[in-house]
Amino acid sequence: MRVGSYEPSAGTNIGTAITFLLIGLGIGAVTALILAPKSGKHLRRDLKRGYDEARDTIEDWSEEAKDRVREVKERVRDVAERSADLADELRGKVEPLRRAITRG
Repeated sequence: MRVGSYEPSAGTNIGTAITFLLIGLGIGAVTALILAPKSGKHLRRDLKRGYDEARDTIEDWSEEAKDRVREVKERVRDVAERSADLADELRGKVEPLRRAITRG
């Protein structure tokens, strides 16, 4: 069990602040729409438009994230293949030396 004071990382504070900012913006936007002097038909249309725009934005972000993950996956695979090739090459060069040392 650890004893001492808790010290959060700097990234945690920034992430929390951004999360609360986005929540506040969302609540403010919904409140403004509800309290605005519009008819129910106009309000529903505006809410649907906002929902559709938010959904499209999130879909775009998720596609971008998927593309970045694919790129990273390809880079990791390339590095792993090069490392395996290098290891095989080094094994081929080291094996004769190992044999000579064990014989000697």
